[in-house]
Amino acid sequence: MIFCVEDDSSIRDLMLYTLNASGFEATGFSDGTALFEALAQHKPQLIMLDIMLPGEDGISLLKRLRGNAATAGIPVIMATAKGTEYDKVNGLDLGADDYLTKPFGMMEMISRVKAVLRRCAPVEEPQLLRVGALSLNLAEHTVTADDRRVALTLKEYELLRLFMQHPGRVYSRDQLLAKVWEEDYIGETRTVDVHIGTLRTKLGACGDYIRTVRGVGYRLEEIK
Repeated sequence: MIFCVEDDSSIRDLMLYTLNASGFEATGFSDGTALFEALAQHKPQLIMLDIMLPGEDGISLLKRLRGNAATAGIPVIMATAKGTEYDKVNGLDLGADDYLTKPFGMMEMISRVKAVLRRCAPVEEPQLLRVGALSLNLAEHTVTADDRRVALTLKEYELLRLFMQHPGRVYSRDQLLAKVWEEDYIGETRTVDVHIGTLRTKLGACGDYIRTVRGVGYRLEEIK
């Protein structure tokens, strides 16, 4: 869903028609009051926001959007009048993702909408992690070492997942406790050493990937 905030009904209708004809779902509003009423019910993929609006202007609305945790991450394209460079710079400085200069063509609008949505699309986490002969499938919650399925406890799996998501990074025992045990465990860091030991044993030869960094903690890296 794309929200279009434009007080000129003829421009707004043309924008909505073009967006819907291009495969997007779009709805329009004439001012900020209507926009925030809609935002209370639904979070759009993107907001197209005119600067010159009755009542509260677009710059003020952008500040409100970026200052609210619920709306701060919504991409915003600002529409500015020709020659108002200050408004463009101000909008970008306040967190606008792009801008259109009026009068703008509908095909340019679609192009910019697609570009902003591509840039702001969440990066999908890979479902299969590999380090040497060791693999971890996040979707299936399984671990394979040298083509052999390995059964791990929850904490062993979480330790290995953390290492494989950040190969080469050194973690102290306190960091591992905080990230894997979180608030479930309060005690000595010796528990990390015990779990690392059993994890290494279960992984067989791949257990050697988990290196001890003396005086610091542990890291995972493939043996060349």
